[in-house]
Formats: sequence, structure tokens, C-alpha cells
Amino acid sequence: MTTDNGIEVRGLVRAFKGGIRAVDGIDLDVRPGEIYGFLGPNGAGKSTTVHVLTTLLPPTAGTARVAGFDVATDGPAVRRRIGAALQEAALDAFLTGREHFDLQGGLHGLSRADRAARADELLARVGLTEAADRKVGGYSGGMKRRLDLALALVHRPTILFLDEPTTGLDPQSRSALWEEVGRLAADDGVTVFLTTQYLEEADVLADRVGIIDRGKLVAEGTPEALKGEIGVSTVEATPADPGRRDDAAAVLSRFGEPAAASPKGVAVRLAGGAEALAEIVRALDAADVVVSHLDLHQPSLDDVFLAKTGRSLEGAGAAADADPDAEAVPA
Repeated sequence: MTTDNGIEVRGLVRAFKGGIRAVDGIDLDVRPGEIYGFLGPNGAGKSTTVHVLTTLLPPTAGTARVAGFDVATDGPAVRRRIGAALQEAALDAFLTGREHFDLQGGLHGLSRADRAARADELLARVGLTEAADRKVGGYSGGMKRRLDLALALVHRPTILFLDEPTTGLDPQSRSALWEEVGRLAADDGVTVFLTTQYLEEADVLADRVGIIDRGKLVAEGTPEALKGEIGVSTVEATPADPGRRDDAAAVLSRFGEPAAASPKGVAVRLAGGAEALAEIVRALDAADVVVSHLDLHQPSLDDVFLAKTGRSLEGAGAAADADPDAEAVPA
């Protein structure tokens, strides 16, 4: 696949001194115009992969083509076609938001008029028009991340790399950034390569997800397909009258095999999937079984990670080894 805004990786290895393989032979394809979520704990190799794909680090082995160009031999061509907002926003606290656009646009060869027009457009798009002439040192964390995202779009890249873009943001700022990333892919056709350790982020944004652990790609697919691989949905009903528990169990047994439930409830694994929920409600009503709670439990991406790696992703970042990206010297 050597399209204008796709990514193709084959056997990619990035090693550091001491034999540490931060990326250990991964293959992946990112389709044009999709949001690809690269999921894993700290130290898994996410940032190293991004650094290779954005030409900041050369691969030790294997190949990677971005927008049709080899990252090892066609670095300038790759850089002209990509935008990147990495973990640490490259912002100057003493410049205003608008001055950042002037600087960034100049580096990309835009005329003064084009820089000004693009600044107005992108500042409005990320909700920073009113703060445009304030020094960035006074911006909140969410404002800085939105400015960094906007700056990555100055030259209209066809591929956008976002490395942990919402780390440390409050829920409102995170939601605003999610909305903008989704709009970029849907409205502008931008391919987005998103690294994250937040399960909800990957589930909400990504068309497909790749899970990396200890430098290896351990799973890949749509969030729905990955969750479907490791389990089925369960539904639990808690009768309002505890004496009707057996009646509720008899109704639910028509929809799947028994599953673990709370002491006052009954549950089954849904053979027909979550779509059976409406039928269950009708069947309980027909049997005159009134329920105080009806809960649908679906597999999560953390369940997927646990099944694929033997450990949970939630909180894994804090216990993970330090990412080799941070201090290792290239071999």
C-alpha cells in the first residue's frame, strides 16, 4: 500500500544500546482517512514507533512507508506530508498563539498573507480566537494541547501523528480535542495515527486499534471485533420482588447460558448479542416479572488487553518500565 495518505510497516525494529528492542518486528497498515489507535502502557513502544514513522529516529531493521515514501531514505518527502503533535508540546511561553502560527507557517514556506489567514482559520477551529494574542505561558494545559494540534495542521498535512494527545487534560478539554480529531478525519480526510493508553479514547475515536506490548503488536482490529473475540455480552436482571428470582432466571435462560451475577440477580451470556436486550425486556414483561435493575455488561478493551498479554492495561503505565525513548542512546 503506497497511497498518498496511508502507512505501511513491515518487520519494523528499533533497538537501543544494551539490546533493548523498543519496537520488535511489528507489521501494520493504516488505511487512508482512518483513525488508527495505537494502544498500550508506558514503555510498550508506542512513542518509539511514532518517532520512527515521523523520521525522528531511523529504523534498526524493517521498513516503514508513510504517504508512499520510505522513512529511512525519503525523510524530507515524508515530513512535507505529515503533521505531528507529540507528547511534549513544542511551544514558546513568551510567544502569543498567533505568533506561533506566523513562525510555523514561515518554516513551511507560507506567504505572510497565507500565514495570517491560516492562523485565523485554525485558531477559530480549536476555539482559541479570543486567546490568540495572549502569551502561551498563560494558557491552560488544554489550550496548549489544542494550539499544538492546530500548529500541526498549518501546512495541511494528509497524515497526522498524535502521541498521547490528551495526557493530563481534564474531561472537558479531552472531549473537545476528541471532537476536533474526529472532524479532521471525517471532514478533511486526514489519516490519524493516535497513540494512547486511555481505553475510552481508543474506543471513542479509533476506526481500528493495534495493541502493542513490550515492542510487539499483540492484537489488531476494530474495537468491536477485538472485544467480540474475547467474550460475549452478559445481561443481569434483579427482580423487584426477590421471590421472583427463579421466574426471572427462567426467562433469561431462553436467551443464553447462565453467568455469574450479584446475590439478588440472575445473569446469562447473550448468545444473540446485545441486540437481544429488547426481546428480554418484552419477555420479562410478558411473564409479569418486574425488575429493579437490568444491566448489560459488555467486554472492554481492557478485557482484550488482559486476554492478549496476561495483565490489565488500566494502571499498567505507572508500573511499566521506563520507556527507552526517554534516555536511551541509539545503537
